[in-house]
Amino acid sequence: MSISDPVADMLTKIRNGIMASHDTVDVPSSRLRINIAKILKSEGFIKNYKVTSDKGQGLIKIFLKYDEHGEPVIAGLRRVSKPSCRIYAKNDKIPLVQNGYGINIVSTSKGVMTDRQARKLKVGGEILCAIW
Repeated sequence: MSISDPVADMLTKIRNGIMASHDTVDVPSSRLRINIAKILKSEGFIKNYKVTSDKGQGLIKIFLKYDEHGEPVIAGLRRVSKPSCRIYAKNDKIPLVQNGYGINIVSTSKGVMTDRQARKLKVGGEILCAIW
C-alpha cells in the first residue's frame, strides 16, 4: 500500500488510538517520524516511543499518555502543511497554537524542531503539524 502523506498517516493513527483509548499505536518507521515522536516525548505528549526493526521498514511503537482521570494528554492534532499545499513560515511569523498551549512541529534546515526552538535559533521552515 502506498502512502501519499506519511506524517498525516502517523497523526491519524495517534488520533485513532487516543479515541479508542489504546495504550500503544504502531507506525511505520522513517527518520522524519522518529524525529516527530522524539519531539512528542520531549514535550510530554506521549509516554515513550520504541523503534523496532524487522526485515522491512521497521516500526515505531508509540506509548500514548493519559492523565490520572483517563483523559488523553493530546487534546488535538492537525496536519498544517499538506503535500498539495505546503505552508512555510519565517521564524517571526510562525503562529502560536492555542495561544501558546500547544506546539507546531517545524521542519527547518537545522532539522525537525518545535516552533519555540525555531524562534530561538531564528530559523523558519515548513510547518508540519500542530499539537495541543
